Amino acid sequence: MIRLHVETDRQQPIYMQLYQHFRTEIQEGKQESGSKLPSIRTLAEELKVSKTTVELAFAQLLAEGYIESRQRSGYYVAQLEASVIVHSRGYNPVPAKADGRKKDAARIEYDFHSASVDPHSFPYKLWRRLSNQATHEVEHDFLRYGGRRGEAGLCKALAAYLHRSRGVNCKPEQMIIGAGTQYLIMLLCQLFGVDGRAIAIEEPGYQDVGKVFRQLGYELKPIPLQEDGLDIQQLIESKAQVVYITPSHQYPYGMVMPYAKRQRLLQWAQETGGIIIEDDYDGEFRYRGKPIPSLQGLDTQGNVIYLGTFSKSLMPSIRTGYVVLPERLSALYEEKLPYMEQTVSRLHQKTLQLLIESGEWERHIRKMRMVYQKKHRATLDAIHSSMGDYVKVSGQDAGLHILLDVKSRLTTAELLEKAEEAGVRVYSTAPMWMGENREQSPKIMLGFGGLSIEDLQEGVRRLHGAWSKYC
Repeated sequence: MIRLHVETDRQQPIYMQLYQHFRTEIQEGKQESGSKLPSIRTLAEELKVSKTTVELAFAQLLAEGYIESRQRSGYYVAQLEASVIVHSRGYNPVPAKADGRKKDAARIEYDFHSASVDPHSFPYKLWRRLSNQATHEVEHDFLRYGGRRGEAGLCKALAAYLHRSRGVNCKPEQMIIGAGTQYLIMLLCQLFGVDGRAIAIEEPGYQDVGKVFRQLGYELKPIPLQEDGLDIQQLIESKAQVVYITPSHQYPYGMVMPYAKRQRLLQWAQETGGIIIEDDYDGEFRYRGKPIPSLQGLDTQGNVIYLGTFSKSLMPSIRTGYVVLPERLSALYEEKLPYMEQTVSRLHQKTLQLLIESGEWERHIRKMRMVYQKKHRATLDAIHSSMGDYVKVSGQDAGLHILLDVKSRLTTAELLEKAEEAGVRVYSTAPMWMGENREQSPKIMLGFGGLSIEDLQEGVRRLHGAWSKYC
């Protein structure tokens, strides 16, 4: 029997009381790793609360990694690192010994991580000035909680910008600001209902999002890719009602879904009543041809949810993303999740609002597009001049990473090891597969956003020196 007294007269929602109880029990080691939790129905009956309340508490625990869902079995306490568990008998941390990975990290000189952005192009002075202006303008109101969906001014400015830049059609009241893509995916799952429904996802694809779906009890349907993106026929056969895709720059393969296939995908949603979650994570950066409008902008039936983020275009550390809901789902959000509070700092939101309203945001985007286009070209030139005989480049029309198909007798792991021995860190696409990895040859991701042109050229030169004898 759970030892928890639910206080209905507290301002704190009941699901948060339940979430905090289990989190504390797990952190203190009172709930051991691998132990099974009571079922949702059992807890609801015991505490005399609704099943939805328990589902929301478990959803938050799942999203934060405290518990895991096992299909047709229930919920279990996840295996946590020792440093996370604080036993009630007293916690005496033991200093961690330096491991080989940390030693390796110390000598990595060129890190081609796909999430890195240019550190020298951030408008530091402008951000400080607008942040100070934001603090001054809101004055006493700044001390209060903001709107649940986000600051109204930011939603209005962002809606106008998205319409101009990506063809997104939305009203400010359809938008929700949130602390990153994974949080927003968790929110969408709660909106759909934590009921184990099937969600289709690209194979290979963005597995951090896949983990959120899986932990919240959804059945994942991996859909293979064709040269122009998601295989629509396989999507139809999957019988999934929701699909998560990255059509403007598929992650990790990098292809851009053409207009004709986008129309087929929209037709699937219209015929089946399906929902498309469009993650436009780096849609601002396209280097060849004109940008293709967002799926949401092409949708006339309200079947597309549009996800975006400031992580690529501004800075990852701000942890600010946004979702545009179709009007029918926006109304459902108000009805079903009236207790969800805002998760992004009001100061950051107001600063972003001023940045967009002043016109500086679009100037910054234009500047960054030029910066990344030069880095993109320098990376491709370096690859073609030194590695052209044994690598094939793909995904080079957009975004902040490219993909190398390496013709080598070495495995992917061995290529990564040889690269690190040369002081270079690159990344495999292997972890992005849910099922069996069907890649015929090693595929390596090179993110070029965070390195200077000189470092990109030297990093590629070192990769060639490390790999060429094995290719």
